[in-house]
Amino acid sequence: MNKNKQRMTSKRSPKQNRRIFGQWLFFGAIAIFGVLSIRFSYIAIGKHVAGVNLAAATKKLYTVDQTVTAKRGTIYSANGEAIAEDTSTYTIYAIMSKNQKDAAGHDIYVKSNPQAAKVLAKYLPISTKKALATLKKGRGKFQIEFGTAGKNISLTTKKKIEAQNVSGLHFIQSEARLYPNGTFASHLIGLTSSKNVKGTERTSLVGSMGIELAYNKQLSGTDGHKTVTKSGYQGTTDSVKKVKNGDNIYTTLDSKLQTLMETKLSEVATKVHPKTMTATLMNAKTGAILATSQRPTFNSQTKVGLSKMWRNLLVEDTFEPGSTMKVFTMAAAINSGNYNPNVTVPTGEYKIGGKTVPDWNTSGWGNITYAKGFALSSNVAMAHLEQTMGAKTWLKYIKRFGLRSSTNSGLANEQTGTVQFTYPIEQADTSFGQGIQVSAMQMLRGFTAIANNGKMLQPYYVSKITNPNTKKTVYKGQSKVVSQPVTSKTAAAVLKHMQDVVYKSYGTGSAFKINGYRIAAKTGTAQVSNGSTYETGDNSYLYSVVGMAPAKNPKYILYITMKQPTLNGTSASEDMAEIFKPVMQRALDEQKASESKTTTVKMTDLTGQATKQATVSAKKDGVTPIVIGKGAHIVKQSVSAGTVLTSKQRVILITNGQMYMPNLTGWSASEVADFAELTGMKLATNGTGYVSAQSVSAGNPIEAKEALTVSLK
Repeated sequence: MNKNKQRMTSKRSPKQNRRIFGQWLFFGAIAIFGVLSIRFSYIAIGKHVAGVNLAAATKKLYTVDQTVTAKRGTIYSANGEAIAEDTSTYTIYAIMSKNQKDAAGHDIYVKSNPQAAKVLAKYLPISTKKALATLKKGRGKFQIEFGTAGKNISLTTKKKIEAQNVSGLHFIQSEARLYPNGTFASHLIGLTSSKNVKGTERTSLVGSMGIELAYNKQLSGTDGHKTVTKSGYQGTTDSVKKVKNGDNIYTTLDSKLQTLMETKLSEVATKVHPKTMTATLMNAKTGAILATSQRPTFNSQTKVGLSKMWRNLLVEDTFEPGSTMKVFTMAAAINSGNYNPNVTVPTGEYKIGGKTVPDWNTSGWGNITYAKGFALSSNVAMAHLEQTMGAKTWLKYIKRFGLRSSTNSGLANEQTGTVQFTYPIEQADTSFGQGIQVSAMQMLRGFTAIANNGKMLQPYYVSKITNPNTKKTVYKGQSKVVSQPVTSKTAAAVLKHMQDVVYKSYGTGSAFKINGYRIAAKTGTAQVSNGSTYETGDNSYLYSVVGMAPAKNPKYILYITMKQPTLNGTSASEDMAEIFKPVMQRALDEQKASESKTTTVKMTDLTGQATKQATVSAKKDGVTPIVIGKGAHIVKQSVSAGTVLTSKQRVILITNGQMYMPNLTGWSASEVADFAELTGMKLATNGTGYVSAQSVSAGNPIEAKEALTVSLK
């Protein structure tokens, strides 16, 4: 057995076995190579593996799809000054993980907590102690942030921090909205909020109120996309979709009138603390809103005050207007043929259906004409007029004046109001502005019919919209007549009655006289309703005034409301006149200057110039420079470049040095307001007209936030 086995296994020599194994190995290698060759050929031709497109995957390694963010459109004043514009803000963070380096091998983590804390405390609203504690707590983490103190950092602050060369401090850029004027028609201009873009880690700005919301689509624009191919792979950059920046919106707001209105509203609000207050100046011939504001309001840039009032009182609030409603009552009676100037009616009180209509003077004025009743603001006289017209006719005119319909302002949450008109007493009450709820915008629209020869105009606040991509104007705001509630003759008659309110010895509007101009006005006082009944007490009224000027052919309408103020020894009319007179006078003065043959000049930009050179340039341009401070160059000017001025008009120039008080004698209220805004002084004014006295003597150094009181005559 063993011998046979030995013979069987020894038929091939080891050499033969090696040769056979080598052959199998060779043919095996050839087979594997063949399979791989076929596979690689398939991949090379088909460019797919396991359902994956290799060409696309390879290209993806070398290309990046980038979103090109559209720039949100800028909102401008009528003067071309930016009210709302895009900017960038930054969030600071600190890398705490040790040994983190950049591509160049430099350390990018915080090496020194005390050094970083010191720099953070110097430029951010955070104490050194808190910054240090945050940094110490962050040890062991990759990176940390510093809460609200480290967010919304300006580019200027970012650069200052970077200049300190502190290792480990880094920034994330964010899109933001800049409102350089702070409190400036804040509820009309509105705000934006930052929202996440679906499917990305990016954020975008979206309008949340005012024009920012109403025109969000136009302002937003459309993002673009591009594919960037890295060097070494075709070396191309292909724009897939071109970015379209948002449209720019030019409002009808006059910067100087708006700034003056804000100043005056703040002064009166501080004095009498009303629950709410509104003021709007409108061009009587076009319907353009030239200035508008309210209290409470907010600073658009800092958001201070926003929590107190979100609503735009111009369109979102309704109220019982009181005696300013008598403008429409008188117009309706005259136009419908129910006004007889020779008829007299008893005053004091009037019984209707067992209910009493009272006069504010409960004992009345005896028997008086409707004309005198209007000037005295007699409720009873107007109730008699309503009864003479009849409820059906009166309601027709309420609707004609647009007091039951939307003004189509385009602003969010606009209200159309309500009216109680079932019973005779309710119908009579509406004749003097009780029992009917209206918005300020509705009242303004109705007033245009009286100021514009019977033709009622659509109020508007956007003068034009331009496309920054094509440089073309895509929309132009213009005057639009919406109806003609009354004839031109009726409108003129009502204006005459409104002048009696101001100039008759018994009129209620003498506080609104302006030297050199004829004013037509109507005051109003209404009890404030709490929903079920009327509030009582000295602080339970809404006061208002509408003024039109020049009276015979009005160019401007100014409407002011003041709800539940705490009057301190003055009348509501006197307080409202502190707003009415300077704002209306400035508008009239500007109109007069533009219509007169007085030489006009165009203001140039003097900022950045040496003080001496700027002074010479200003005089050469034909204006009167008032230099504030002894600095080497000009940093601010009261009139923006491009503004048309009358010859010799004052222009305030602020230098970069210590400021000193000038002699303000003879300055107008608006010039003093400009001065206070530029210097940062807290201004208080007494009286109207021109400066006759000032609390800080000329030549004294000016300190920031220092109080300045001026008397006007």
